[in-house]
Amino acid sequence: MISRQPNSTRDMIYKGTTTVGIVCKDGIVLGTDTRVTMGHFVAHKQGKKIYRIDKHLAVTIAGVVGDAQTVVEILKANANLYRLNMGRPMPVKTAARMTANLLYNSRAYPLILQALIAGVDDLGGQIIVLDPLGSLIEEKCVSTGSGSPIAYGVLEDGYREDIEVTEGIKLVVRAVSSAMKRDIASGDNMDVASITEEGFKMLNDEEKAAFGV
Repeated sequence: MISRQPNSTRDMIYKGTTTVGIVCKDGIVLGTDTRVTMGHFVAHKQGKKIYRIDKHLAVTIAGVVGDAQTVVEILKANANLYRLNMGRPMPVKTAARMTANLLYNSRAYPLILQALIAGVDDLGGQIIVLDPLGSLIEEKCVSTGSGSPIAYGVLEDGYREDIEVTEGIKLVVRAVSSAMKRDIASGDNMDVASITEEGFKMLNDEEKAAFGV
């Protein structure tokens, strides 16, 4: 994650964040580091990058903090309205398409956000990747941010489509940990969450410690 800088520093290189998502046999696992950078400055050490949208739906964020938080709040509001109006939870693909439309319609002054929309609905577990202009790609195993090349090295070695959530958490922890060790813009701490038929769950410190975080 990065924070916006005034135009006078537009030549500064922005990079940061490692986010990971995998589709498991029985749900979804998401993981992120918590470092927020502003160029080469660490602006925050405990930044939140996984957001619960509904009990079956979550999003990870990489990009400009303010832009990402704006999109998250709009998505939360619309997911609640969908549940009230339709009497059922918003499907994952609907949430992704709504977010994609929001990003595309802002293309004249883009919202700098790469997001993973992840959830479990009638079609099972799904992860959809969005870029700042609203392109959509569905993935089973994905990483975003500057630490993603390192994370992919772990994910592609250990991921399989029949992996279960418990084993998936171990894999995601290893992937994010590897990125935090090698990517200077990722680090400090880690957040891990799962989504199953029972709903969204963010691992607490004790549960993360059991997985070696």
